[in-house]
Amino acid sequence: MLMFLFSSSINTNIWSIGLIALEVIALIGMSAICSGLNIALMGLDINDIKRKAKLGNKQAKKILPLRNKTHLTLASILITNVAAVSATSLVLNQKLNGWVAGIVSTILIVVFGEILPQALFARNTLKWSSRFAPILKGMIVITYVISKPIEILLNTLFPAEKTKLQSRHELGLVISEHLSDESSELDEGEIEIMKGALALSEKRVRDIMTPIKQTYYLTPSSRLDDAKIDEIKEKGFSRIPILDDKLSICYGVMLMKDLVDIDFDENSFRVEDMIIHQTQFVGSMTALDTLLRKFISADSHLMPVEKDDQIVGIVTIEDLTEEIFGQEIEDETDRIKKTRPPISLPPPMANQLYRSDRKPKS
Repeated sequence: MLMFLFSSSINTNIWSIGLIALEVIALIGMSAICSGLNIALMGLDINDIKRKAKLGNKQAKKILPLRNKTHLTLASILITNVAAVSATSLVLNQKLNGWVAGIVSTILIVVFGEILPQALFARNTLKWSSRFAPILKGMIVITYVISKPIEILLNTLFPAEKTKLQSRHELGLVISEHLSDESSELDEGEIEIMKGALALSEKRVRDIMTPIKQTYYLTPSSRLDDAKIDEIKEKGFSRIPILDDKLSICYGVMLMKDLVDIDFDENSFRVEDMIIHQTQFVGSMTALDTLLRKFISADSHLMPVEKDDQIVGIVTIEDLTEEIFGQEIEDETDRIKKTRPPISLPPPMANQLYRSDRKPKS
């Protein structure tokens, strides 16, 4: 009889200890979830979540409603966590004395309820937040009576902050990080284009213009004959700015394509008799993003650059494009100049190509 009672007492103790162990594991597990969700959810940038949700990210869509109600979510997590921690100490106190229960519960909660889950959840905040979103919604429902008043108080004390956008330099650094990350969807060319576009407002026209001393231009009184046309063709320019002798006035731009049907072998003409296309001046200190808008509105691919009422150079849309792409864009003429001299057609064939009975337009 005594043996039976002793055996029954042992079994009861084992069951009691096992039940307490299960309770402690469950409570510490809940504390771990709360601790991990706290650092994961609060570490998510709400603007980043909104962008991902718009792009169709399912995890972002799942967590966005919870992240929008920051204070309600925070209050629910902390109330649940405190309840779990307090309950752990009470459960352990059933079998252990006060000091031992306090020390054991502290070690278990700090290691398994705080440090480990926070380290784990911080590695992929969006994944873990979305995975435990149903449990988080349950916490909000259970603690709503307490957490809702706290949310109202926090919303009053700490209103929502305005959206903080990244600066130009920060965006440039973010884009540059894609170069060293193999998982990036952007290739090197795309990255260079974006970096070049971001730098447009910081660079000036003077940085990319061709100085007037290196510019090929004509005056209204210049004569166009066979020799002059051959000279222009040798230069390889498709647009010629027409300036005055004092370099203070730009009359416009002459296009080589307008001269194709004119016979210059037996005739010569003044530049002012040709078709001159209007263009606009641009200041040497004009930002390149402003220059781009000027090119779009002016319907011109070449503009004279002005400084102190003097023309100090020219800038073309090709110069601007090269600055955006971060590399020189060469055409057929540039390649020929670097590799070999241009192929000259026999005189009869050349004359046949450029002769016409059409007269220049006035």
